[in-house]
Amino acid sequence: MHPTVQQVTDRIIHRSRDSRQDYLGRMQELGRQSPHRAALSCGNLAHGFAACQPGEKQTLKLMNQANVAMVSAYNDMLSAHQPYAGFPDVIRQAAHGMGSVAQFAGGTPAMCDGVTQGQPGMELSLVSRDVIAMSTAVALSHNMFDATLLLGICDKIVPGLLIGALSFGYLPTVLIPAGPMPSGLPNKEKQRIRQLYAEGKVGKDELLEAESQSYHSPGTCTFYGTANSNQLLVEVMGLHLPGAAFVNPGTPLREALTRAATEQVIRLSRPNGGHLGLADMVSEKTIVNALVALLATGGSTNHTLHWVAIARAAGILIDWDDYSELSTVTPLLTRMYPNGQADVNHFHQAGGTAFLIRELLDAGLLHEDVDTVVGHGLRAYTEIPTLEDGKLAWHPAPATSTDAGVLRPASEPFDPEGGLTVVQGNLGRGIIKTSAVAPEHRVVEAPARVFDDQSEVAEAFDRGELDMDFVAVVRWQGPAANGMPELHKLTPYLGSLQDRGYKVALVTDGRMSGASGKVPAAIHVYPEAARDGVLARVRDGDMIRVDAGRGELSVGVPDDELSAREPATADLSANQHGLGRELFSWFRTGASEAEKGATLFFQPHPFQ
Repeated sequence: MHPTVQQVTDRIIHRSRDSRQDYLGRMQELGRQSPHRAALSCGNLAHGFAACQPGEKQTLKLMNQANVAMVSAYNDMLSAHQPYAGFPDVIRQAAHGMGSVAQFAGGTPAMCDGVTQGQPGMELSLVSRDVIAMSTAVALSHNMFDATLLLGICDKIVPGLLIGALSFGYLPTVLIPAGPMPSGLPNKEKQRIRQLYAEGKVGKDELLEAESQSYHSPGTCTFYGTANSNQLLVEVMGLHLPGAAFVNPGTPLREALTRAATEQVIRLSRPNGGHLGLADMVSEKTIVNALVALLATGGSTNHTLHWVAIARAAGILIDWDDYSELSTVTPLLTRMYPNGQADVNHFHQAGGTAFLIRELLDAGLLHEDVDTVVGHGLRAYTEIPTLEDGKLAWHPAPATSTDAGVLRPASEPFDPEGGLTVVQGNLGRGIIKTSAVAPEHRVVEAPARVFDDQSEVAEAFDRGELDMDFVAVVRWQGPAANGMPELHKLTPYLGSLQDRGYKVALVTDGRMSGASGKVPAAIHVYPEAARDGVLARVRDGDMIRVDAGRGELSVGVPDDELSAREPATADLSANQHGLGRELFSWFRTGASEAEKGATLFFQPHPFQ
């Protein structure tokens, strides 16, 4: 192992010792009672299989075959999740073929950030992760199940499914992806049309046509944002079948992988002699593997929140210092939009996750000695699935990348370091995603323009007030203020100003989309303005320095003057700001700092 990766892993193990032992102890105790339906009363059990076919009822009475819980985020409105409509029937058939039963245990909400960006519904985005975690736990709470299949892909959905399922971590669990849509309009052209629209040079019809050519069919959006970062990280953690992440929906290989995932989770179940559950597979080493993979691919900054929360649900304590230290030794091996122009289909065709995992393993950057859903050892994930005479087979990843502009070996990286940097100073502490920012734009020192809402930035742009060097300070966007919405709508405006030759940066206590890049953005800054952070004391004209190289985030105002200033205030009432404040005041008042996962639930986790 690389000494830094080992050092970070050892530190996490030591830091998490008590909480991890407590979690594993509870999971072991719950596991001793499995299968839980054996402990149900006759009335309980009758309710549990009342709607089953006679043969299924007989199977469930005998207790010697697995009952698989399906928890799905299916809905018709998300292109990524629409393919899940037919998965339950495929899973049931595969389970019957193994002599087992599969029941649809429950559905979870699944909102699309692509639809809600810049809209009132975006205030519900981050909190939806915890709602998904709760609904997953509700689905698994009936004590009827021996194994779990999780069907989800996007943004908060996979983290929420994992967090909820970890409360039932004694059960073996496999995540089943649905795959990305085929490639559409090239990302460079999509980005160009968006900026032209922001500048008023093309109309809404042209913009809609470009967007429709980009997002055009069932499947996950093809850029490397939060959804596809989810899929890659889950695969590197060994919670998918090898090579499953980026197989397109509606293909024979996709259906074969779904059947095989069902069969495998049944093999892992206790009625079939299995003894490892999700709790065993989500370990300190697999969490570190996920962080390394995130950094090696320039993945979504949202995972500096989500993987902190996932780890805590398993009793594992990580923080931004772990990300930052791993970033210094993790080479950037991929270029996918927004870190390049290629998409995940191009990445998959160039060698995909199998090539990436092999390179990171051989460089000593991933832990090989981990438990996965296909057995012990991550080396199995260096193989690619294919269909041969209608049957699944796996073959080693290609020796060389078929497209070095998308995927490179560890010996020839795009950048010697990963794509995330922690910045801190008298403004607070935040994260910058540097993998998409050109080196010449990674240091900006300019006067502040302070905004209390993202719409104010667009209005100032339209008035021509932003043709200058400046740092946009967008505050009152943290979890305690309005639920921490993404601010992706700012990207075309700030990107256009950068293209005009101005030095531009963003500082905010909010989030940026996993699709954001190009403009240096210090995000997730805490303490947030609503928690008396210094952001509430910044004024127009204050000199702000954002330095990704040195990890600096500062305002050029003496500390005593900052302390003496009266902090600005904002109306955080529901009537003023809408859905996130109206529906989830309990989340806003209980949400922790961003570095702790921006979540209410995991100190302690209520399902445990």
